[in-house]
Amino acid sequence: MLVDMLKGFLVGVCASAPIGPIAILVVQKSLSKGHKAGFVSGLGASVVDTMYAFIAIFALAFAQKFIDAHQNMILLVGGAVMVVVGLNMAFSDPFRKMKADGDPTVSPKDFGQAVAMGLSNPMAIFVMFTLFAFFGLADDSPHSWRVTPIILSVSAGSVSYWFSVSWMLSRFRRKFKMNTILWISRITGAIVVIIGIALLGQGLFNVIFKGMPIV
Repeated sequence: MLVDMLKGFLVGVCASAPIGPIAILVVQKSLSKGHKAGFVSGLGASVVDTMYAFIAIFALAFAQKFIDAHQNMILLVGGAVMVVVGLNMAFSDPFRKMKADGDPTVSPKDFGQAVAMGLSNPMAIFVMFTLFAFFGLADDSPHSWRVTPIILSVSAGSVSYWFSVSWMLSRFRRKFKMNTILWISRITGAIVVIIGIALLGQGLFNVIFKGMPIV
């Protein structure tokens, strides 16, 4: 069991490691608002990773059918979420909510943005399932008592990864001038917007030119 829990921890780390919109969000929050805000955003990502790990074990077949049947809706809604979050990152002032002592506040919005961004990419379920298979955890029966500690280990791995990343990034933020951090926020937000537009474009292309249904 200890070995399986260690494997679950590694699954959580590996699922969080790829550079994507959530990683960009955590980088932006860590540099502009500090460790706490970056870590809170990472916690949002960890919640989604844990949910996807649960689905990968208990309901992968159902999730695959749902994604296949609603592919265009997922692309359109997910793309719209990406665009909104990216625009917010690009045009909001990262220093607007700083306290008098210079320490930026942490908002539930930091958590919510990461959750929304994670939920807009349900294909991550298959990444999670692939990692479970790679580490030899996919053969466990969903009704086995061994599943619960494995899922908790996945969550712990994801939380540990984002804690480490946000902490390291926050150490560098004092070396950047405010104007530099502001431009980092603008650029990272623009990248997320581009990803969202690409998803929206793919969904619209499927619906308009291929005649595929939205739902």
